[in-house]
Amino acid sequence: MKRRGFLKYIFGVLGSLTLGSFLYPLIRYLAPPTAAGRTKTLTVPKESIPEGESKDVIFNNIPIVIINRPAKGFIALSKVCTHLGCLVDYDKKTGSLICPCHGGKFGLDGKVISGPPPSPLPQFPLRVEGENIIIG
Repeated sequence: MKRRGFLKYIFGVLGSLTLGSFLYPLIRYLAPPTAAGRTKTLTVPKESIPEGESKDVIFNNIPIVIINRPAKGFIALSKVCTHLGCLVDYDKKTGSLICPCHGGKFGLDGKVISGPPPSPLPQFPLRVEGENIIIG
């Protein structure tokens, strides 16, 4: 193989790889996401969350906390702080959700009490059926 043929071959391979590295993300962006890997609902037993306690679970790749609020029932909130995306923790003593990064504080309804978060925590729909809590 002559030098010119070798260089054409190398540039052809490199050009194909470069084109592929631009087209693959473009196709993935334009193609609709598949729902096959996503969970439509999540079932948690009621007895696993006593009154005043919480349970951390993952729903559709999002960390959420299910809280059994005294005299108000269950609520499912995202654990991702709306300020910078840190994971909030449930503080049973104060009855609130606290972000450890910048001191944001949320009420048990997800609303901002204090700190830098600009908006409340997203709430997930849930229903209680018999002895189970169904999220989604």
